[in-house]
Amino acid sequence: MSLIKGSRLFLPILFLCMVVTGTSNAQTTDSKEKNWSLQGYTKSLQSLFNLNIPGIGEQTISDNFLHNRLNFNWYPSDNWTFKAGLRTRFFFGEFARIQPNFKASLNDAGNDVLNLTLLNIGDKNILHSYFDRAYFQYNKDKLEVRFGRQRINWGINTVWNPNDLFNAFTFTDFDYEERPGSDALRIQYYIGYAGSIEFAIKAFDNTDEITAATLYKFNKWNYDFQVLAGWSRKDVVLGGGWAGNIKDWGFKGEFSWFNSTIDAVDNNFVATISADYSFENSLYWASGLLYNKAGTSTNSANIFNFELSARNLYPYKWSVFTSVGYPITPLFNMNLALIYSPIDGHPLFLTPTLTYSLGQNLDVDFVSQIILQDTAERYGSDIQAFFLRVKWSY
Repeated sequence: MSLIKGSRLFLPILFLCMVVTGTSNAQTTDSKEKNWSLQGYTKSLQSLFNLNIPGIGEQTISDNFLHNRLNFNWYPSDNWTFKAGLRTRFFFGEFARIQPNFKASLNDAGNDVLNLTLLNIGDKNILHSYFDRAYFQYNKDKLEVRFGRQRINWGINTVWNPNDLFNAFTFTDFDYEERPGSDALRIQYYIGYAGSIEFAIKAFDNTDEITAATLYKFNKWNYDFQVLAGWSRKDVVLGGGWAGNIKDWGFKGEFSWFNSTIDAVDNNFVATISADYSFENSLYWASGLLYNKAGTSTNSANIFNFELSARNLYPYKWSVFTSVGYPITPLFNMNLALIYSPIDGHPLFLTPTLTYSLGQNLDVDFVSQIILQDTAERYGSDIQAFFLRVKWSY
């Protein structure tokens, strides 16, 4: 039995809230404080892919899309808040045209259980718009309750988060800063200094999709610790993590053990640790290690083609992450990130990034994604992607 039925009713209710809010605020006087806010941004992303695919050969693909985001906040009372995020993208490049089922995949990737898609129109050029945030929040003393599409971020580490049972994300998707959300109920109660206990459950259509867990946070020895226990689809999950410092170095770690209830599926243990440091000359360095017991140690062709979850954050058994960032000038920043996996083929994922601020609310980024691996003929790259992004915030 589904936890939430009739998801189509959610959109009319959502729009009714917005209309009522806008109407009520239009009638307020200047002396009354506005109880809503609206911010957002518009981005243009130009992409170029150089591919050398076995059996197909070399090809170059260009892609383009425009992206608009609106973040709406409504504060009807001291205890209640409503937040909505509308994500609208217009795809007009080659990649959307040649990728099979691209249009249908937008709804699958953007929605959880509720269908909050507003638009999905076009054939070769596609306009897609949906709510990736739409939730009510209630606060009373130490209690906080959220209901609706939200991001439940239980992760601590920078790149990989085995504790992020509800909203696992991939490092390769650099253009989605807000990251995915879940249709869920979350109840949090704050305890003492930097402590809390919370319970969360995702909406589901059938019992095979249930994800529900409890998280306990506390502070000890100037470290923030957390432990969790719950159910993730067909796994019983136990996990934990920490965040603190060793002198001036940041030190974080996370782990989760997934005990499958299906005989044909192996149990899995995922763990990661990381350290970071900011030097006096503003150079920032971070590095981390991921262990994925169920990861492969022989196949180096799965970086963009694996089923992402907290159970499987990267397709290989061992992976090392390193990132170095430096502000060349106050307006010009550079960063280089890499992920290396010591398996057959030795895959190396490189992401150099240059960012320049053209104004207070206008930024331009140049991002590359390059995959290097060992083949029978050479150690080189058959996949290179280059991105030029302009972002205007308002």
